[in-house]
Amino acid sequence: MTQAVCYLDNNATTRVDPQVLEAMLPYLQDRYGNPSSPHNFGASVMADIEQARTQVARAIAARASEIIFTSGGTEADNAALRGVLAARPNKRHIIVSAVEHHAILETVEALERDGVQVTQIDVDRDGRLDLHQLAGAIRDDTLLISVMLANNETGVILPVAEVCKLAKPRGVLVHTDAVNALGKMPVDAETLGVDLLSLSAHKIHGPKGTGVLYLRRGTPFRPIITGGPQERQRRGGTHNAAGIVGLGKACALLGELGDGEHARVRALRDRLEREITRRFDFAHPIGAAAERVPNTSCICFAGVEAEAIVLLLSENGVCVSSGAACSSGSLEPSHVLKAMGIEPQIAQGQIRFSLGRFNSDADVDRLLEVLPRVLEKVAAVNVP
Repeated sequence: MTQAVCYLDNNATTRVDPQVLEAMLPYLQDRYGNPSSPHNFGASVMADIEQARTQVARAIAARASEIIFTSGGTEADNAALRGVLAARPNKRHIIVSAVEHHAILETVEALERDGVQVTQIDVDRDGRLDLHQLAGAIRDDTLLISVMLANNETGVILPVAEVCKLAKPRGVLVHTDAVNALGKMPVDAETLGVDLLSLSAHKIHGPKGTGVLYLRRGTPFRPIITGGPQERQRRGGTHNAAGIVGLGKACALLGELGDGEHARVRALRDRLEREITRRFDFAHPIGAAAERVPNTSCICFAGVEAEAIVLLLSENGVCVSSGAACSSGSLEPSHVLKAMGIEPQIAQGQIRFSLGRFNSDADVDRLLEVLPRVLEKVAAVNVP
């Protein structure tokens, strides 16, 4: 009999909610019309896409006209940075935090090779952003500040609203990567004050391959994908109707679940973290003193190689990650932990536990049953 998977890697991706799958299936079967076609068969699909646009907008307190559908969070991040640069080529300075997702950091590295100047802002040992340094980094030619709303590795929430308060008097645009925030905390584009915001469906129990760029009305922007009039001339290409409808349904479900789900998941996370740190004196929670989203616990096991823990847990049916899923297989310490000043001998043992809608106490029980055996194998020689 196959052992059930204990899935504790929800920041990497989430299981598609059955209601989301049900909403998507017609667009993979009978309702296959091109939404841009002039006939009624295609137009009816476009009507459903517009309904999904409204559902997404409601989830982040935005206008439907401010929602641009993309292929995912990475494209949305790229479009945010490149789209405003193309629209304002006279300003060539961007500010980002040192703990951004690779979708931001690798994009600004590429932009630097094209002559854009980039300043990275530090964080402290708990992952808190240095707002004083950020304020001092704003220049007359600063176009954009990009600071994520919640870190994907540590769960630490960054002060995006405060960043906007520093940026707006200087005429600087603000983008936030909210991919790891939506579904875990309130995300209100108006209250935050951001000009651009990125989302991804597969982080909120929707399908992979679908995302959103929120573009505040009036924000200068030029599309990075051309070749069609879709998305009000802001992103060419045939709509992924099934994915978009699935994203809309996933956003609608978030509203139905409410804050009670956040509290339930937080209780699971806190129990997991409390028991691990109680049982293992070489287990170090990262960012626990800062405000975090409720589902994420980043724990470093000092003197132990994270990859060995991940592999042995996997052999026992428990899924976790060593930091970001995009960095899986890398033996280099996470850039996030480096930026936080975490010592290499601690950072090398980084494990991210991330819970979600379909987790229960049984999953925490399973982890706590398996983990001691795993750590005994990998830490027998070099536990400090």
